[in-house]
Amino acid sequence: MSERAPLLHYRLSTSVNESEQRPSPTGVTAAQSPVVSRRKTANNQPQKLSTFFGVVIPTLLSMFSVVVFLRIGFVVGQAGLYQAIGMFLVAYFIICMTVLSVCAISTNGALDAGGAYYMISRALGPEFGGSIGIMFFFANVCGSALFVLGLVEAIVATFGIPEDRTAAVLNASQVLPAGYWWSLLYGTVLLLLCLLVCLVGAHIYAKATFLIFIIVIVVLATVFISFFVVVPKAVHLPAPALNASGPSSANFTGFKLETLLDNLDAGYTVDYTTGIQMNFATVFAVMFNGCTGIMAGSNMSGDLKSPSASIPRGTITAVIFTFIVYNLLSLLLACSCDRVLLQRDYSFLREINVWRPLVTIGVYSSTLSAANEQPDRGVPESCTPWRGTTCSAKCCRRLRGLRLAVIPGRPCSFPGS
Repeated sequence: MSERAPLLHYRLSTSVNESEQRPSPTGVTAAQSPVVSRRKTANNQPQKLSTFFGVVIPTLLSMFSVVVFLRIGFVVGQAGLYQAIGMFLVAYFIICMTVLSVCAISTNGALDAGGAYYMISRALGPEFGGSIGIMFFFANVCGSALFVLGLVEAIVATFGIPEDRTAAVLNASQVLPAGYWWSLLYGTVLLLLCLLVCLVGAHIYAKATFLIFIIVIVVLATVFISFFVVVPKAVHLPAPALNASGPSSANFTGFKLETLLDNLDAGYTVDYTTGIQMNFATVFAVMFNGCTGIMAGSNMSGDLKSPSASIPRGTITAVIFTFIVYNLLSLLLACSCDRVLLQRDYSFLREINVWRPLVTIGVYSSTLSAANEQPDRGVPESCTPWRGTTCSAKCCRRLRGLRLAVIPGRPCSFPGS
């Protein structure tokens, strides 16, 4: 069966059983056996991560990015509560289709390191996997740029010198110059720091993901608590760009029916930072960035105890949790915040929080975590023998698609190669 129907044999026999039953070839020791163990990673280390630590936490950190702290009010203020909920339904319908596809692929056989690229290559072949891998690359580039820009915006809002205030009213923390080129400089420095983390400190950062997750959850909890404990007050608004005129303050009203009724329908207006008229498409494009990041758990496939079971359960759990948080937060904002406050201040959550620095810490943690997301967690173990094998390139391509092990230093005997 193993010579005439290798794919059928692979489906019926797991790599664990093969490692226990198949004798080692002559001249190949047990440590050099090419059979892949489902309990080993590319570095021959035992896989330790459970569903929660390996899938749920990375996915939540990737989805809770700049939108949850800096743009959720913008979405509700521009689109209204009705359209905002409709946007979330459409966006989550799209990502649910992707999640179901990932679940189908991940449960269809054994998984090892390689992440989404490996799963797609195994299901559709290396040609499709390579082309889609290029799309994943550009998606990660654009996503990292978005998260870094969000972090720069939060830094400038906290430590930047506001253009509408004189030196007499500046506090001690406002020391950074603001402006387009300054923001570009700050973003470049942050990208270089992210590059250094990816090059030399990725393993240290990976160990800190649980701490970052705790910080983000605590900040979200304080945001929800603030709606109930903070008294109504006026919030100072930042100066609009392009010398536009507008109100200097808006109100956090607390829970009022009048506020909810005013925020139900859409009220698209000119964005105060860019001077561009907003519409459904632009607001949806901004909001959809908070629904991405669902592949973070799949990219951890090489570090999971049981990837075939952990990826579907963990990804679906994270998607449901973020959907509930986004919609609940939108409802609370619509009930307690003036529309002018939602439209004219992106960082208003900091102003109405029980402790202002907490939101700033949450923004820094979530954006840096999402910007440093690793698109690939390693390569499958069976990729290692391909570099040292004497089999033909055509055979290796077919073996890569079928996920079969190759014996190092021995010719490949794949039928039809």
